[in-house]
Amino acid sequence: MSLTSSEQKHSFSQHSAAMGSNSKPKALLLGQIDHAHSAWGSLADIAELVTTKATNRAEFIQECQSGKFDGVLAAYRTFGSASITGLIDEELVNVLPKTMRYLAHCGAGYDQVDVHACSARSPPLLVSNVPTAVDDATADVNMFLIIGALRNFNTGMLALREGKWRGQPTPPKLGHDPQGKVLGILGMGGIGRNLKKKAEAFGMKIIYHNRRKLDEKLADGAEYVSFDELLGRSDVISLNLPLNKNTRHIISHPEFAKMKNGVVIVNTARGAVIDEEAMVQALDSGKVFSVGLDVFEDEPNVHPGLVRNPNVMLVPHMGTWTVETQTAMEEWAIDNVRLAIETGKFKSPVPEQEGMAMAS
Repeated sequence: MSLTSSEQKHSFSQHSAAMGSNSKPKALLLGQIDHAHSAWGSLADIAELVTTKATNRAEFIQECQSGKFDGVLAAYRTFGSASITGLIDEELVNVLPKTMRYLAHCGAGYDQVDVHACSARSPPLLVSNVPTAVDDATADVNMFLIIGALRNFNTGMLALREGKWRGQPTPPKLGHDPQGKVLGILGMGGIGRNLKKKAEAFGMKIIYHNRRKLDEKLADGAEYVSFDELLGRSDVISLNLPLNKNTRHIISHPEFAKMKNGVVIVNTARGAVIDEEAMVQALDSGKVFSVGLDVFEDEPNVHPGLVRNPNVMLVPHMGTWTVETQTAMEEWAIDNVRLAIETGKFKSPVPEQEGMAMAS
């Protein structure tokens, strides 16, 4: 249910009245603010800032059930806060205080949050993310992995650290130039479109597959193809799609069989969009030439078949790991908290909840 502008203006006062005329709503911090401390502190003008002392899910649930968070209207959560709360699933949603109406997630991907369970709660719990703040930094790492995997730099870097120069004997696999290679982007959202521009600067030809074809302006010359055509035509396949029940293991044994021999795979999305065991087998067989990974199926654990293979470049989920991007993400999520409290709407609601707003 959407609020009129008049209703939005009164949302803060309505909640204050419900909790006492002199009370502020509470804003709950789940995880840590690393950079945007002043932005979070500025929320004290409109909300009482509270934190959790829980160190695990059981303790957090107990805090919720004890009434400690009664009066919380909005919460800010980080990716790392899952170590405290676990996934935001149906069980957790149902023990959160009923006063809590907004959950601002500090990340572009929000697979840790069951949006369906949040929407189904009465009243619904509205969720936001930071959809574009991560685009440049993630696409930069994406391009780094594409070049590194194509050129098979990892074998030389490992040998050099072992005092063996390029290797003894020199690895038989020469790398490949990016110029003229077909890059298949699976998921042409903000990161995928940012990657397209960077890859074109290296002379790559871009094809893509989405659930829906982009309009010409967004596609910007990239060729839309079917999923099977992308698998069959690509010299390099980049995974840039969200993780959900439909995309989990979207690349597995049947998909590897449809790819070119010697294909390069790069993933900066979520680890579980690829069946890692199937990828290890494709690497071992030579079907896949090399791989560049920033994300893993069971983080922080990495499949031993990936660790032992010198043709795999591994980065420990550092796609957004810069001061500038982390700060921008935190400020964006905090802005969502402020707007939720002041207006009843998020700056960037997740797509599944677009059009929903706080009920009167």
